[in-house]
Amino acid sequence: MAMNDVGRPTRLVAGTGAVAETFTGNKALMLEEPLLFERGSLDTSGVDLPPVPPVPDRLGGLARDAVIGLPGLSEPETVRHYTRLSRQNYAIDLGIFPLGSCTMKHNPRLNEKMARLPGFADIHPLQPQSTVQGALELIDTLADWLIKLTGMPAVAMSPKAGAHGELCGMLAIRAALDAKNDPRRVVLVPESAHGTNPATAAFCGFTVENIPANARGRVDLDAMLARLGPDVAAVMITNPNTCGLFEPDLKRISDAVHAAGGYVYCDGANFNAIVGKVRPGDLGVDAMHINLHKTFSTPHGGGGPGSGPVVLSAALAPFAPIPFVRKTANGTLELVEEDSAETHAGQSFGRMVAFHGQMGMFVRALSYMMSHGADGLRQVSEDAVLNANYILASLKDIYTAPFADGGPCMHEALFSDDFLEGTGLTTLDLAKAMIDEGFHPMTMYFPLVVHGAMLVEPTETESKASLDQLIGAMRHIATNMLADPDAWRSAPHLAPRRRLDETLAARKPVLGWKDKAA
Repeated sequence: MAMNDVGRPTRLVAGTGAVAETFTGNKALMLEEPLLFERGSLDTSGVDLPPVPPVPDRLGGLARDAVIGLPGLSEPETVRHYTRLSRQNYAIDLGIFPLGSCTMKHNPRLNEKMARLPGFADIHPLQPQSTVQGALELIDTLADWLIKLTGMPAVAMSPKAGAHGELCGMLAIRAALDAKNDPRRVVLVPESAHGTNPATAAFCGFTVENIPANARGRVDLDAMLARLGPDVAAVMITNPNTCGLFEPDLKRISDAVHAAGGYVYCDGANFNAIVGKVRPGDLGVDAMHINLHKTFSTPHGGGGPGSGPVVLSAALAPFAPIPFVRKTANGTLELVEEDSAETHAGQSFGRMVAFHGQMGMFVRALSYMMSHGADGLRQVSEDAVLNANYILASLKDIYTAPFADGGPCMHEALFSDDFLEGTGLTTLDLAKAMIDEGFHPMTMYFPLVVHGAMLVEPTETESKASLDQLIGAMRHIATNMLADPDAWRSAPHLAPRRRLDETLAARKPVLGWKDKAA
């Protein structure tokens, strides 16, 4: 007998068909995982704990009078539970996040290494300032980079995020107006501005009025100029705007607003597209927040407070919040706090935060800046814009691209679902189909100026191969949706969880687990 006639078959043998369901609910290495309450038992424990001795009740009668009801699991069960759940997450280390106006890009490991240095990671905000001179110098150095990149004379480093930075800028505008006893309270917000702008203005006591967009997706200049008057306190504008387009008339708008006695707030959410290319200060901007996670690669959530520094013009700099870093006469650095605000920040509108709690973000952002250098940061912007235009050019023949004829986009490409008209399918259906292809969907239904909007931002960190795969998947989905609409109404089909009844989930949400047997 030949050796080849012994043992198991080594070639694929045709079968009778695929197995539709599995006994476990698992799909190969994609493992189904129940809730802790379904997996564990109230009768067991994974750890031995000594009996709790009786102690006086110091909770004013609010002490728990029933068992806590936590299920007991062994260590392997617990580890497997959270590991299996983690495999159902999508992350930037797994694939592209094409989220327009919400940049999710690679966080360089060099940044993480720097942030974990004991001198930065282990400091405390209540330490004597003499013991954290290096940290204060880092904050001051980062501030200097932001000032030079934006062409602005001052920066407030304490805001924790973009919307918090917006609040800072608008509070500075409010303080400047109050200092002059100027009663104007109207803020003009274009349709193409970031969605948080109207809420921030209203929170600061301003009345918000809308300025329409023109057919090219930019601010309607004539409408803006026509509305300016003695009651207009400020204009809030996003540049590049949320349609992924540069506002070429911003300098004319700024000059007109200043002539009318108002201020210009620029939403810096999309600064990633123009770093090293355009300085907002040269365009007449009075205040602009900068999302460090969007432009300078700090983690987008999950690591504690974020950071949204606000650069300020000479007109608004005196009203910047405390604390901020200043250099003393002997060369040491100090934080200007309430006890020294009278001397060094007499017109400050006050404090927004208890501490600079985002020290880790400062370290990561400065590491990113210094590792790239000025020329590298310029290339970052150029590559981000190039990648977005590559996607726009590759998809505009099948996807509706409402502003493609108005010139190149900036860092994000905008599409609509108009090409699906007559199929009964929408942007939501397409986004669900992208999940089956292994992609996080793009930003959907924003900006509101475009019906069924799909805002795609590849960032500068994606390779051409990665972009080609995304483009190929989006073309595949669109082509097949047009050919057979009914097959796509229930996507995703391959995800761990199928599509929810969103109406039922909104009206009758299940917010807690209940034992069905109880």
